[in-house]
Amino acid sequence: MPVDTVPAAGTSLYAGATARAPKQVMDGEMFMSLLVTQLRNQDPSSPMDTNGMIQQTAQLASMEQLTSLTSMTKDGYALQQRIAAASILGREVSYLDADGASLTGVASSVSFAAGSPTVRVGTADVPLAALTVIGFAGTARTD
Repeated sequence: MPVDTVPAAGTSLYAGATARAPKQVMDGEMFMSLLVTQLRNQDPSSPMDTNGMIQQTAQLASMEQLTSLTSMTKDGYALQQRIAAASILGREVSYLDADGASLTGVASSVSFAAGSPTVRVGTADVPLAALTVIGFAGTARTD
């Protein structure tokens, strides 16, 4: 009877198998997986009561709603930033440069390419949050 050889050290019987990366986010899928595992491995002589199941299901629904609310809040904040940046066009603005000096100029364009809007003042692209004064042409002060 032939005997199969043992693979050399450092090789795997499952050469094509890759290790699954652990999930880093608690989401509905992970919650349901934990709940099913809990139900599958529970003690048959004292199964989970209905109230416990309802509580866990309610927690799942609550978590999903909070996740949705967080996403909507982020989207709303991004939209508010865009509206604020667009309303600055043609207005005189002041900002501090890298040396801390206050510079003033007219906002000529807005870019939404980065994570937060940047305003073009002269030849400089200034983050919206870095603007210190926004006024009408000829009224911006340099404090």
